[in-house]
Amino acid sequence: MADPKRLRPRKTPRQQRSADTVERILQAAARVFVEHGYAAGTTNRIAEAANLSIGSLYQYFPNKDAILIQLVRRHIDDGTAAIGKILERPLPDTLEAKLDLFIAAAIDAHRGDPRLHRVIFEESPRPPALLAELHALHDTAVGHLAAMLDIPRLTAWFVITTIESLTHRYIGDHPEPDYPAFHTELRTMLTTYLEHTAAAVPSRCDDPRLTPRRATEGAGAGTGSQDHGRPGAGVSR
Repeated sequence: MADPKRLRPRKTPRQQRSADTVERILQAAARVFVEHGYAAGTTNRIAEAANLSIGSLYQYFPNKDAILIQLVRRHIDDGTAAIGKILERPLPDTLEAKLDLFIAAAIDAHRGDPRLHRVIFEESPRPPALLAELHALHDTAVGHLAAMLDIPRLTAWFVITTIESLTHRYIGDHPEPDYPAFHTELRTMLTTYLEHTAAAVPSRCDDPRLTPRRATEGAGAGTGSQDHGRPGAGVSR
């Protein structure tokens, strides 16, 4: 296991000039990792791309692992901010509109530089502390979706994991991605899944409104209610 000190910046910039230097290093590292991959993305190459001496780079970062981890933390911060924006907005009425919020946030988080995201999530070191931060971000999204749709956490976990995984894979595999088409396809798939889950597996649903007709038709006979007969009626549409 790597020494945690080797994965931390050597110093926190307190003046604008130092902050600008750190930003140059991070931007240069992103370019180097994209062009050469993580294994060949040496600190010498990063320093050269940032137009700094290697000694100046080492004043701020002990190695390339610490640099990449800062890039990962930026991704985590962006994801946290995206969730915050979702919660600040008025809650949409339909299932599709609620899913749109999470799908759009995932696309926005990945579309900036998909090749860098591939390096970050497929080649980079992941110390336990960083994994804990990534898992916490994922769990936060799961919790908010579960509450928003009134569904079990396991169902919400499948939805959030699908959004994150497929967005990462699609954007990484397509040099010229069709974002609207991908968004629509993903929303359709998830809407179908949620409606099927609500209709077919009542034991997994926390909200009695998600119980399908075949489980309640005896109790509801003669009430005149029509919603129980429609698959997914309990999911807000």
